[in-house]
Amino acid sequence: MPPPQAEPQKIAMPGVKNVVAVASGKGGVGKSTVATNLALALHMHGRRVGLLDADIYGPSIPIMMGVNEVFDPNTTQFPLDRHGIKLMSMGFCVKPETAMIWRGPMVHKYLTAFLTQINWGELDYLVIDLPPGTGDAQLTLTQTAPLSGAVIVTTPQDVSLIDARKGLEMFRQVRVPVLGIVENMSYFLGADGKRYEIFRHGGGKKLAQEAGVPFLGEIPIDPLVAECGDSGDPIVHRHPDSAIAKSYLDLAGIVAEQVRRSTDSTAELPTLKL
Repeated sequence: MPPPQAEPQKIAMPGVKNVVAVASGKGGVGKSTVATNLALALHMHGRRVGLLDADIYGPSIPIMMGVNEVFDPNTTQFPLDRHGIKLMSMGFCVKPETAMIWRGPMVHKYLTAFLTQINWGELDYLVIDLPPGTGDAQLTLTQTAPLSGAVIVTTPQDVSLIDARKGLEMFRQVRVPVLGIVENMSYFLGADGKRYEIFRHGGGKKLAQEAGVPFLGEIPIDPLVAECGDSGDPIVHRHPDSAIAKSYLDLAGIVAEQVRRSTDSTAELPTLKL
């Protein structure tokens, strides 16, 4: 029987109180939109917040946060600041049309640099927008970043839930607490006041119950969300009084409470002498 391998050493981020990963098992579920608006909602609750775009191959945070320039990393002081949020993304350093044809070690190198060589300062929350799937970037961050927990984003239909389960299981295998599941694009409220369940409904809550993790809430679908994201002014910032912004503010409060419970339960674990 081979000897047990030591767990990877976690990176020290002394100024950052909580690190929250936002993940999904597949693309197209609105994960980056949720991560961005969650970060802004936490900021609106009076917290100091950073947002790290960990999608090396397809960064979307620059567009969503209205950063349309490419910066020289040798002369630019990162992280950038937009809407009161500290930001870092590979998209700040390369042109949008550039294809990042990198193997895993290069992804690991740059993600580690984003965590350790960027002066994040004092933050209550660093929200990390993970790329979809369970590949190199996810493994690097789950094994080395001091994650307080993970938020899993899914849409209601079964094909999305299958992949969300895989993402949830990945965090469990690397012993990162799953803070809960968010059902994005949960329903649409028409001009007639009726509620339309375009992608079915209730899958996220069902998955949370089956997995034994909290259900964090439902985010409705609204064309205004895409419009705001494409214009670089996310809906929570641009329309803070809208119903969907209220959904994100509620989500931020629930996530903050789940982080508090997670860190409290971890602190209460007894120290074992082996």
